[in-house]
Amino acid sequence: MVAFDLDGTLIDSVPDLANAIDRMLVDEGLSALGEDRVRDFVGNGARVLVERALEAHGLATDDLTRVERAHQCFLAHYAADPSSRTRLYPGARDCLEGLHQAGVVVVLITNKPETFIEPLLSHFSLAEHFALALGGDSLPTRKPDPAPLLFAAERLGVAPREALMVGDSRHDIAAGRAAGFRTLAVPYGYNHGEPIARSHPDHIVESLAELVVAG
Repeated sequence: MVAFDLDGTLIDSVPDLANAIDRMLVDEGLSALGEDRVRDFVGNGARVLVERALEAHGLATDDLTRVERAHQCFLAHYAADPSSRTRLYPGARDCLEGLHQAGVVVVLITNKPETFIEPLLSHFSLAEHFALALGGDSLPTRKPDPAPLLFAAERLGVAPREALMVGDSRHDIAAGRAAGFRTLAVPYGYNHGEPIARSHPDHIVESLAELVVAG
């Protein structure tokens, strides 16, 4: 079984995420941050993304009422347009198609809210490749907790030692290691400005197409 992260691994979703964040900030009477600033905030789910955007303006996130209002505003803007600026990374489609042809079970484990998974997979015509898709709110915990990975392995009858976690951030690698999966990382995604090599994944590939070539 191969488990994939979504944002920063299969798709570059920052342009649409940044657009929704900036629209939320303007609604809150704050200045937009822009795509480059928001890029380093992505990777821990929607609420943390919103908190980091507010913190970038010097606002404390212990005002739960304001955070929740901003969170719901962001979700509404993102839901209105989650895919028009998002791009599939080179090699991602070839990788998924190759694994499918090889009979490998493929699952998606992302910290993105579950409601956004189906629209994005449908937009890129990728849904058929995944036997299971879990979002950050599908279970009580999310990556770097290993629970979603272990849930997927148990649901599909795969031993953790026979599974691989593929991602772009330290949270993916930590979750994979804690679950007993092997780990593979890509260096082009969202890891808060930190080289993914510092997380010591078992392997790093420049393109996901290499995963199929390597067998």
